[in-house]
Amino acid sequence: MSHPINRRSFLQTTGAAAGLAASGTMMSVLPAGAGGHAYTIRMQLGWLASNGIMGEVMADHLGYFEEEGLALEIIPGGPNIDGVPSVASGVNNFGSISSSPSLMLARSAGLPVKCIAAGYQRHPFTYFSLAGNPVRTPQDLIGKTVATQGTARILLRALLAHNGIAEEDVEVSVMGADMNALMTGQVDVVTGWTTNVNALSILGDQRVDLALWDGGIQLYANPYYTTDDMLAEHGDKMQAAIRAISRGWGAAHDDPEAAVEALVARYPNLDRDSEMLAAPLVLDFSFNAQTAAGGWGVMTEENWQAQIDIYDQLDQFANGAPALDDVMTLEILDATADTRPTHG
Repeated sequence: MSHPINRRSFLQTTGAAAGLAASGTMMSVLPAGAGGHAYTIRMQLGWLASNGIMGEVMADHLGYFEEEGLALEIIPGGPNIDGVPSVASGVNNFGSISSSPSLMLARSAGLPVKCIAAGYQRHPFTYFSLAGNPVRTPQDLIGKTVATQGTARILLRALLAHNGIAEEDVEVSVMGADMNALMTGQVDVVTGWTTNVNALSILGDQRVDLALWDGGIQLYANPYYTTDDMLAEHGDKMQAAIRAISRGWGAAHDDPEAAVEALVARYPNLDRDSEMLAAPLVLDFSFNAQTAAGGWGVMTEENWQAQIDIYDQLDQFANGAPALDDVMTLEILDATADTRPTHG
């Protein structure tokens, strides 16, 4: 997120995707629904398959996509795969990415993608410290050394700016997934998602959390998106997909163990015990007071505009801040309001 997408990198990525498709190393991109078959939702992830798609896997397992006349293909992302261009170019027709700013940046760069639902109501990104040297508020970051992922440096900048803290008052280093630097005293703070129970286990019971959300930067995680053309030409399929997915997340809420079993059966590389520990955390981010009122996937225009404003303040939009209506739409949520579960 610290490097806004531009049209050149988009075209390069799209060209590579087209080459893979032509060589037969990528899933077929023939129009779904041809020949009377179910319409295929080709869901591009921005990450490797994990508990972030527990609801989708549960929905497919229980036949909810089939009931909607759909088939589901899940295309994993990863550290070197930016899924947004593959959706923007039409290689895949639906996607979910880890954090909402990626969609704002893509839209500013001219990619015709738009958010239609928010998977996690609160972003799990968190600043972790230890009880002996705790960081409980943004002001506690002053004078500290913070190790964060390269793509997450902009989140720290946003947090500091929102709380009136000068960037020079915090020392920053770049980290990967390893949190051992905190345990050895090399840094005061490390960052990550609270749903990553394996990585966090090293911190033990001395762990102190400062959630990005609680610091005032209230991003959505796992937002779902598609293109303007898909919304215009296949809006009914997008509604059907959100109905199926929301029902799957509702089923996961009602029976987390069954959802984990379905997830691990589909992705045997995942560890069942770890996923059982993570499931309550994931579900707490997916359902809260907002979903109790507005149903799974709910989001607000006010929240999106606040995100656009802070990124604009930090000069992250090379081509100017995108318009709110270009970044997100509530039309799919409104059309599925009677179906989406309202657990809180």
